[in-house]
Amino acid sequence: MEAVSDTDVQFRMAKAVNWGEDTSCSALLDTSRHLGSLRSFLQQVLQGLQQMRSTSEAMKMFPFVGQFLGRLCWNPCVIADERSQRLLLRCLSCLYSAGPLNAVERKANMWIKSLLCHLISEEEGSVAHATVKHAGLTPKRYHSEALQKVVSLMTEEVIKSCDGSSNTARCLNGNIHTMATACVALVTCPQMSPLIGALLKHSMLCGSSCLNQEFIKEISEALISKRLVLEDEAIVNLWCYSPTCLEGAAVSLLESVLSDRETMTQSLDKHVNDSLLPRASAHHCHIFLTVNEIYRNVLTEIDENLAVRALIQVFTACFLQRLTGQKPQVQADLMKDRLPLRAFFPNVTPCLLTPLLTAPSEVPREAWLDHLSWIRSLLQRVTENEEAGGDVRAYQAVFEAWFLLVQCGYWVDTAAELLVLAAPENADSLLWLLTFFHHPTNRGHQRSQQTAVAREAWTHLRMLFLTRPPPPRHLSAVKELLSSSLSANLVLHLFLNFTVFSHGPVSIITEITDKVLTEAAVKRNALWILASIRCRLNSAATRDDRVHSRLRTLQDTLLQT
Repeated sequence: MEAVSDTDVQFRMAKAVNWGEDTSCSALLDTSRHLGSLRSFLQQVLQGLQQMRSTSEAMKMFPFVGQFLGRLCWNPCVIADERSQRLLLRCLSCLYSAGPLNAVERKANMWIKSLLCHLISEEEGSVAHATVKHAGLTPKRYHSEALQKVVSLMTEEVIKSCDGSSNTARCLNGNIHTMATACVALVTCPQMSPLIGALLKHSMLCGSSCLNQEFIKEISEALISKRLVLEDEAIVNLWCYSPTCLEGAAVSLLESVLSDRETMTQSLDKHVNDSLLPRASAHHCHIFLTVNEIYRNVLTEIDENLAVRALIQVFTACFLQRLTGQKPQVQADLMKDRLPLRAFFPNVTPCLLTPLLTAPSEVPREAWLDHLSWIRSLLQRVTENEEAGGDVRAYQAVFEAWFLLVQCGYWVDTAAELLVLAAPENADSLLWLLTFFHHPTNRGHQRSQQTAVAREAWTHLRMLFLTRPPPPRHLSAVKELLSSSLSANLVLHLFLNFTVFSHGPVSIITEITDKVLTEAAVKRNALWILASIRCRLNSAATRDDRVHSRLRTLQDTLLQT
């Protein structure tokens, strides 16, 4: 154990005496500023006490410890910090004698019991209860309200420190920096949330950067670990202030989607909306661009990962719903700030934006085929330069067009739905879209080869799902096509739309599904495709209960097997 120096003891004791039970702003600031180092000191004391054989030996070795711990146990700021309180409890437990040997140890036990009651007991008759009885409060509530009162005063000071009526903000940056520093040690205390929110709002209103990085880091980590709850406005202000925190939130959402099995079967759009990122993106273009770039980079590394594609599609759909659903005043502000839709999609050929960013729910169902043919013709025009042996810019244009199609994957899902009952003469443009979505590059003329595979799969699936009983030959053909590493996701996408939107009995559909989808990896991919389909259906203009019920049955079947 590292030795506890006399100088450090004197300093800590002086601080404990000065702090006392003071609940003023200056006392809170000073206590919070030293709380981190106080924890380290208490840890040293605890290690020393753990090596003692008796309370008498401990008091002889650490004569200051009784008065020091006693004073800290009555300090609202120290007690409000969970880690500090835990250290105090452990130190007191080390001092307690299970079998007191003398009057000193018996008296120490009585004193320790009273402090333990103060810290952890709220029962009537306890020392703590008697001490605060005059206030009509339990100990926990007494210290909570004391801290809350001083935080309220500090919050008011922050709000007043930035005069929004003047063009030149009059900010007391020194005080703001001091308060932010004080919050670091207590960031997970619920009482601190209003002050943290006010500090973050201050940084937005005044355009100042007086919040230290330790403060920002602690808040970000506490939010991600769900140890801190802030109002939505405060979280958005945090993201605007710190790109690192915004990146952390985007990555956290990605990791939760990839790791949480429930997001495949529950409402993925709700999970994404709960992250607050779509709403923040609708209000702040740079937030959307940052999140978009993160997911775009991930997709370039693992473009076949259907979970990532599903997240990108649902995030974009939720963002567009928020953007188009803004209140009139907010929409007016966006227009005033000259933020056209292309500002959110700066790298895409402008002619693609309107047809792709228009949701299927905004287009009459009878016009879907024409709308998809329009999208296909525009995308095909972009790919012609690549196929003609174009330069790097041509390849980049194809990638940007493909990435926008991934973002607007609801149109690909719509094309796959239409293919279930489409006439052969209408299938070409729909199959081309589906192929481009899964195989955007045309190296070695892969696109034409995969289009042929898509048509072959579509032909077999029509016979499999629209003929009674299902012909075994076509069942085997679909299984064989699914086993191809190149075309598996394309065929699976088609297959699942037939299972959801065809009109055969559910019992036959689940029987076919059990026979075709046998591998665990294929089932996981199937669940992600179904999650994307479900999100599109959730935003549809009308609800088809039969389709929703069938989709849920398929998800349950895949999970059970």
